[in-house]
Amino acid sequence: MKPILEVAGSFGIPEKYMELYGRYKSKLDLSLARDFDDRPDGKLVLVTAMNPTPAGEGKTLTTIGLAQALNAIGEPTIAALREPSLGPCLGMKGGATGDNKAKLMPSEDINLHFTGDLHAITSAHNLLAAMIDNHIFQGNNLQIDTGRIVWKRAMDMNDRSLRQIVVGLGEGNGSVHESGFMITTASEVMAVLCLSEDPQDLKERLSRMVVAYNMAGEMITASQIGAIDAMTVLLKDAIKPNLVQTSEGTPAIVHGGPFANIAHGCSSVIGTRTALKLAKVVVTEAGFGADLGAEKFFDIKCRQAGLKPDAAVLVVTVKALKYNGGVAKSELDGSNMEALRIGMANVVRHLENIQKFGVPVMVAINHFANDAEEEISFIIEECRHLGIKAEISEVWAKGSQGGIQMAKTLRDMLQDEPSRFAPLYPDDLSITAKIETIVKEIYRGEGIKLTPKAEIKIRDLERQGFGHLPVCMAKTPYSFSDQGNLLGAPNHFTVQVRDVTLSAGAGFVVVHTGNIVTMPGLPEHPAAERIHLNEQGDVAGLL
Repeated sequence: MKPILEVAGSFGIPEKYMELYGRYKSKLDLSLARDFDDRPDGKLVLVTAMNPTPAGEGKTLTTIGLAQALNAIGEPTIAALREPSLGPCLGMKGGATGDNKAKLMPSEDINLHFTGDLHAITSAHNLLAAMIDNHIFQGNNLQIDTGRIVWKRAMDMNDRSLRQIVVGLGEGNGSVHESGFMITTASEVMAVLCLSEDPQDLKERLSRMVVAYNMAGEMITASQIGAIDAMTVLLKDAIKPNLVQTSEGTPAIVHGGPFANIAHGCSSVIGTRTALKLAKVVVTEAGFGADLGAEKFFDIKCRQAGLKPDAAVLVVTVKALKYNGGVAKSELDGSNMEALRIGMANVVRHLENIQKFGVPVMVAINHFANDAEEEISFIIEECRHLGIKAEISEVWAKGSQGGIQMAKTLRDMLQDEPSRFAPLYPDDLSITAKIETIVKEIYRGEGIKLTPKAEIKIRDLERQGFGHLPVCMAKTPYSFSDQGNLLGAPNHFTVQVRDVTLSAGAGFVVVHTGNIVTMPGLPEHPAAERIHLNEQGDVAGLL
């Protein structure tokens, strides 16, 4: 690894803007983007993917490798990525910093406690929860209805047993009422931090967050609880973007980490804006498949921040196509051209969807050692018939040199194919119509079915003036539908909307579908079972 001061210097970042966390990590002062404001913005490229599978698609890996390859062909590029969450790192996924010759460094630090951002968000979230209960205990001047407290606790860990709890048990311990935990990445504080433009915007957004309802059914906001100034203090460093590097010394701004299946799935606006002032190209990513991460990147992050993406890259793998074509995970290594043909429908739908936003798109085929040549050729030819350029990515094995052609194709696309970006739907569409638009246009379902509770909540939100907000779909990442086992490109399904909740600070309405939960559980054999310190005292088993 290079010292982070050297990495920063290669992109003209003066030391005065850096707050070092050791030799290899740094916070960037918020004044950096302001002082560089007269510079033109670089090109913004989104890396997204087909629907994820148990085999893994390598979206983050491809983002890192593509940034390295662009630098290798003389295009000054910075990667802008999300911070990993401890829950998935110790649960199902393991590390989330790429791997081998295309990874973020120091990877163990980034995957674990990093610079403490997620801990700060957790603390700010739980301070607000504690002050709500204390307000009730101290006399409840706001007349909070304890049956309608919507602000739960948060922790950065997968723990299904905490989804629903009862607090206040025992004499003198406050009001007894139901509560629960969500994972920190689903906290509205995380979304607020990632969508804020500056500390003042952060404070204003925190103030707007709805935490409960009073006996008259009126909203109680975080500002009424009196926690905002203290929460802002806890977040004063977390709002600053983090600078690290890739395995080839390419700068990477890693900041914020909302999940894409239960939140908006994008790294911070501040981090992205900072990168755009420093580089000719910024390569960012959004979580899970394009039906979730890309849609929310376009309809929420870009809409709110006024960002105009210039291109998109869709990551696909031979294994993922065969899985979406009906092949079991244990049999994905074997050749199966028929399953590949069936699974290609998933890729085609994602490509069509991205084009609906007016953004030029190319395909990156993340190459695995046992991919057959005829399988790769099939994907390239199918994309050619669609008028889409497809390139093989071998960045895992070869680093930047495994992505040179991919980088050149993207560079040509940025030069020759102008983006005509526009969100999928206008602000003035009703909440129900926005949900239906996403379901019909992106998922290709026949429509939606609202529970009575969801219908009532939508009417109330529109009556109170929140109908203009975009919607954030909480949905399984494994399918276009709300049913994880409907793989490929399903049709003729209806999406069940069981609830909607307001994130007034973040500025969107969360739409809860299927059985999606905001606190994941651990698998039968969590990744934590493999993680250990080796004899040299280094972390092993995380990646």
